Amino acid sequence: MTNSLHVVCPQCDGINRIPQSRLGAGGKCGVCHQPLFSGKPLELDQARFQRHLIKNDIPLLVDFWASWCGPCKIMAPVFAEAAGQLEPNLRLVKINSEQEQVLSGQLGIRSIPTLILFKNGTELARLSGSMDLQNLLGWVRQHIE
Repeated sequence: MTNSLHVVCPQCDGINRIPQSRLGAGGKCGVCHQPLFSGKPLELDQARFQRHLIKNDIPLLVDFWASWCGPCKIMAPVFAEAAGQLEPNLRLVKINSEQEQVLSGQLGIRSIPTLILFKNGTELARLSGSMDLQNLLGWVRQHIE
């Protein structure tokens, strides 16, 4: 029997089961037929975040940011480029901390940008501040491999 992973669709939030060996092939959602991976960060609100956090078998890397934050603006293209390199083994997510203040408070976000890496709904690592692509990729790989 093939090990399969649950992957939440970035478009419709439908839950898809994909054989682990075929994760790199991408695939399309069985509900809305859109690609499951786009190589771009996914912007989520609190309700969608909870679904992706709980139902995804792949880790989530979450960037908490705000539009007025200078370091967040510096980090945004780095995070976007990282999505292209880390998907499909990770889902990269952006949460606007101004619009999602309750979620930010629940997770103890005290400064932005803050990155949190989750696996199976559990926080694995947290880092505040902006960084370059190589440091970001190294930090992620150190915690998931």
